[in-house]
Amino acid sequence: MKHIPRHEEILKIITRLRTISVQDLTARLKVSEVTIRKDLSILEEMGYITRSHGGAGLAEDARTLRTLNVRKNINIEKKKAIAARARSLIREEDTIYLDSGSTCKYLAEQIRTMSIRVITNSLEVMNVLAEESSISLVSLGGNYRKEAGSFLGPLPIETLKNFQIETSFLGSTGILSRGVFSSQNILESQLKQQVLRVSGRRVILADSTKLGHTAFSVFARAGDVDILITDSGYKNSEDLTGIGLEIILAE
Repeated sequence: MKHIPRHEEILKIITRLRTISVQDLTARLKVSEVTIRKDLSILEEMGYITRSHGGAGLAEDARTLRTLNVRKNINIEKKKAIAARARSLIREEDTIYLDSGSTCKYLAEQIRTMSIRVITNSLEVMNVLAEESSISLVSLGGNYRKEAGSFLGPLPIETLKNFQIETSFLGSTGILSRGVFSSQNILESQLKQQVLRVSGRRVILADSTKLGHTAFSVFARAGDVDILITDSGYKNSEDLTGIGLEIILAE
């Protein structure tokens, strides 16, 4: 099912506001309520939104939804260790992708002095690297989500088609033993999926608290990811052996 421009505009609005009424969308887009309700039904069928009485909201898992300010103050030492180990996978002149999320922000701090190209959808990564003269920094653009500190939507997905990334570093809200990686909403998942498509080496950065949990939207399965960098808590968590995934423990 193909998007029409109005669908993309609705997604932009809902991405910003999280929830909106049919009446508000009708006024903003200057179309009838019947048209808006049809649009919302299509977007719900595609998995982008969930309908509510008189309106709609972004399809995401409220149980796992935490703002970036909350997440970056949890398991700080583990995340920094994971970032330090991830740094060893990067070479001068590489082209890498850094996802949004606190662990990727710590990785950005690790690579400040390197001469590399960094593509990102993360405002925090941009802020860390913006003044570094040796970093060639590329922002994907898109619709800004304050609670995630990231840019999402059709624009960054389309922009990614123009790149060939050597190594991508992605976060994951949930990881199951059969190699299922998930995020909080479908917009995040679709962007991650496009990153994986254009990446030569695909790395997940996730502390062990993510193992054994699942979030709203799956973005990768066994075979879609090459490396998982996690912490020693993995030893007592989900078994990910036998799915072709290399596990690196950051001590």
